[in-house]
Amino acid sequence: MDIVGSVRDFLLRTTRHPLGFIGVNLTTLAGVLLVILLLSSLFGVEPNPYLGMVTFLILPGLFLFGLLMIPIGSWLHRRRLKRLGPEAAAFPVYDLNQPSVRNRLILIAVLTLVNVSLLSAAAYKGIEHMDSVEFCGQTCHPVMKPEYTVYENSPHSRVRCVDCHIGPGASWFVKSKLSGTRQVLNQIAGTYQKPIETPVHNLRPSRDTCEQCHWPEKFHGDRVWVKTHYQEDEANTPLKTVLLMKIGGGNPESEFPRGIHWHILNKVYYRSDAEREVIPWIRVERLDGTVTEYRKGEMPDSIAEREVRLMDCVDCHNRPTHIYKMPGPAIDEAMWANELPTDLPYLRREAFAAITADYPDNETAMREIAAHIRGFYEKEHPEVARAREGEIDSAVAELQTMWDTYVYPEMNIDWGTYPDHIGHVHFEGCFRCHDEEHEAEDGSTISQDCETCHSILAWDEEDPEILETLFP
Repeated sequence: MDIVGSVRDFLLRTTRHPLGFIGVNLTTLAGVLLVILLLSSLFGVEPNPYLGMVTFLILPGLFLFGLLMIPIGSWLHRRRLKRLGPEAAAFPVYDLNQPSVRNRLILIAVLTLVNVSLLSAAAYKGIEHMDSVEFCGQTCHPVMKPEYTVYENSPHSRVRCVDCHIGPGASWFVKSKLSGTRQVLNQIAGTYQKPIETPVHNLRPSRDTCEQCHWPEKFHGDRVWVKTHYQEDEANTPLKTVLLMKIGGGNPESEFPRGIHWHILNKVYYRSDAEREVIPWIRVERLDGTVTEYRKGEMPDSIAEREVRLMDCVDCHNRPTHIYKMPGPAIDEAMWANELPTDLPYLRREAFAAITADYPDNETAMREIAAHIRGFYEKEHPEVARAREGEIDSAVAELQTMWDTYVYPEMNIDWGTYPDHIGHVHFEGCFRCHDEEHEAEDGSTISQDCETCHSILAWDEEDPEILETLFP
């Protein structure tokens, strides 16, 4: 078989028109680069998000575009030949008895198989790359940096973005990629929102995503919850709050059909503003068939025009992954985890003041946080500043990281920009509905009784007796 001759003949036939010539060269160049990058990924070389886009999206696109240019070039060449007469534009006759023809067809079949295989591998790896956390969080870096950073520090940091934002099935995959294309264009044009608007109104229902792992019907029983808060005195005195959380359950025959997850069995519908912060109308459809509507004052027209929404997980767990902590709890948790020393005098107070000051940018924040903490100890406790310089430096670094994790002036994100609806300490949360002001026609209201969701076993106590009883 004259391989060289067949290749030469194929190239001569496909490059007679400039478009075909460009197509052959474009396909060859893109194919070679694609093979090299695909092989590097197979051998464990992890591409960064931008190299991944080139490898799995741009190069396959150029490769396919080049392949399309080849037959278009041949068609244009035939149109040009028609001007010379019908004989010049006649279709070639393929006689399989001739070795050259057979070789040419074998070459075309082999090239087609190679092309299909290469595009299939690229398509598979492309989808895999687009489903990766790195693609979601780092491709549009300026926009997604805040979300990606807090995601990495969240309880769901080992769950892929697509598992929650897309879920299983092809239809939502296509929707997400169309939405992603619009977002990329917004990123290029600089027309994205600062901060990113929440909630995500086109988010897939939680039964299709959250409940692929969680099983609300199996929630049951009560759980002890201990929260430590540090005072702003010299000793950073720790105070503990102990609550018995009534988790509730979704089994109507269980002992615990009450509690926080009561709505699993009883459907709750509501109307709210776009942010889901103001909820003036609620309809409850209970398991026994009774229906009650609750209203809070006059419903604004802007809310009356909005759709009725069935309450699901994300109406309360609205920050399950992209969690922006408030400064007080962030410091308390760092102290509890020994990431901040609890025996540095007044550290709780000074840390709060340092990270909540108004800084225009990251560079200023890093400088001023360090100056605040070090300056305080050098002025007020010089002996501590000398003896514990290393611990003070570590505390400064932790506070700088804390600020850098939750505050982004370039995206207009500050402490409290994104409300968390779990609880009711810093935001309305539970009290959006449980406020004793949503009233039904019979005069009943939605209870604000603390005992509905939890029992308070201790409140801001240094040494709660209940903990000695529970954990002797």
